[in-house]
Amino acid sequence: MRPPVPDDVPKRRPWQVLLWTLLPVAVTLGLYWYGRALTPDYTSSLFGEQGNDATRLKSQLGSALFALALVQLLLALWIYGRLPGAPSPAPRRVPTAHRLGGLIAFLLSLPIAQHCLVTYGVQLSSPRVALHSITGCVLYGAFVAKVIVVRHRRLPGWALPLAGGVLVCAIGVLWYTGALWYLNGYQAPGL
Repeated sequence: MRPPVPDDVPKRRPWQVLLWTLLPVAVTLGLYWYGRALTPDYTSSLFGEQGNDATRLKSQLGSALFALALVQLLLALWIYGRLPGAPSPAPRRVPTAHRLGGLIAFLLSLPIAQHCLVTYGVQLSSPRVALHSITGCVLYGAFVAKVIVVRHRRLPGWALPLAGGVLVCAIGVLWYTGALWYLNGYQAPGL
């Protein structure tokens, strides 16, 4: 449960709320536009790896990112007293671990996203590729939304779990349509 908002926190004007709401949308659409306008560079490298080796490395990093996202989900459930069997309230180190894990996850996602964007851009050539490309754009919009929700205490209590849930789901979809697809011999069940 979120702590109560002190009376000395200034109220937001409606136009400010609108701007904060539109920022994640702007990030998502900006990445989409940039990825569509960009000329793909299929020779770009990721930590010196190119082609299939870069895809393998991205799949491994993406799998680590997905595992970290699941740990983040468990820590968030613990913080909110929703993790069965965990002591409530969560020890003080749990929120700190959650913030640190979020930072690590964000930093881990950057080289993967950079390589995908520069190498392939945003493509809509098949359902799997389109889902992967669009979800990659949504991921960073969801990240911006989560940061905004964490920083603005006057938002409704459901906003933080929603933003965090979208973030974890986006990472899961990206893993499914990218890393699992590659590691499973270029097949993802249902796609």
